[in-house]
Amino acid sequence: RLWIVRIGAGARQNGLSYNQFMHGLKLADVELDRKVLADLAVTDPAMFASLADKACAALSV
Repeated sequence: RLWIVRIGAGARQNGLSYNQFMHGLKLADVELDRKVLADLAVTDPAMFASLADKACAALSV
């Protein structure tokens, strides 16, 4: 549950909802599990932002 909260917070900081972020990652063929994504959201916001950009780009195609 904490993983989802952290991912959701990171996604919102980058203009996406949790569901949009996860769906965009799936469309972009990014295969990271929720544990890794939650860790990136906390420890490496720049990398998380680049993943959010990929998710956003995949959603708009």
